[in-house]
Amino acid sequence: MQKQKLLGKDFVAMIWKKDDTLVYKKELGDFNSKTQAPIASCSKWLTAALVMIFVDEGKISLDDKITKWLPEFEKYGKNYITIRNCLSHTTGVRSEPITLLKIFERKKFASLEEEVNSFAAKDIEANPGEEFRYSNIGLNIAGRILEIISKRKFDALARQRLFVPLAMRKTTFSTLDGSAINPSGGALSTPDDYLHFLVMLMNKGTYQGKKILSADAVNQLLQVQTKPELIKYAPKAAQGYNYALGSWVIEEKNGEATAVTSPGLFGTWPMIDYCRGYAYLFFVKNLLGEERADAQMEIKQEIDEKFVNSCK
Repeated sequence: MQKQKLLGKDFVAMIWKKDDTLVYKKELGDFNSKTQAPIASCSKWLTAALVMIFVDEGKISLDDKITKWLPEFEKYGKNYITIRNCLSHTTGVRSEPITLLKIFERKKFASLEEEVNSFAAKDIEANPGEEFRYSNIGLNIAGRILEIISKRKFDALARQRLFVPLAMRKTTFSTLDGSAINPSGGALSTPDDYLHFLVMLMNKGTYQGKKILSADAVNQLLQVQTKPELIKYAPKAAQGYNYALGSWVIEEKNGEATAVTSPGLFGTWPMIDYCRGYAYLFFVKNLLGEERADAQMEIKQEIDEKFVNSCK
């Protein structure tokens, strides 16, 4: 509440303990845990998890070349980009920082296929895997590959394979205006729904007795993919952090993330701390235009004091 002016007047904050207990919930302003709102880049975590469902099924491998499904990239000499590069923002394809203006600009694309084909023609800034630049390019390429493999539109696929099994009834990638689906930043969700997703990841792929992902798939999502010298562009909120697959690494040990987050441009901040065994979700309704990292890290310190660190 001390930080309400900074973080936004309408928000929900929740903490879920690993033994499957909601231990804290606060709803402030004109907002509650069933209210749907855009979650911007929190969508990337959902898309990375959806990719791992296909990895679990043996339909793709993280080290597959994307040209296997997207020959357009081969035409432009982008033969070596892998799915892993896509989930870790290391494709090497030229990108611009994610802004509200860029989000609105992409409405010119009629489909995800059209947008991804436009990426093929972009300049290369670095060899795949050599430089990290945070953008919407990689996750949208991965989303398009899932469409090709499944022969389904990305929003229908996410609903069938992820949202229905997780009882995320008010979460969707569908657009009302018929514009292109955006796997990197286009989801709408509710605090209750997104918490289901965090609980599944915290429980190593299982939600209410249902296996959504294998424990190995969750562990792969936690493998640190970058080093500080690789990072050429990161949004202000994430500067100084490494990246895993679909999420930022707040804390790590021996090359594996122990605390991760995937914040959105509008201020929503989901986080899992595996060492202390909790998931934290700060879900905001307003358009702040920037993630409030410092405030969230202070809140995390407060929460950390209530939990035992099992990694020490």
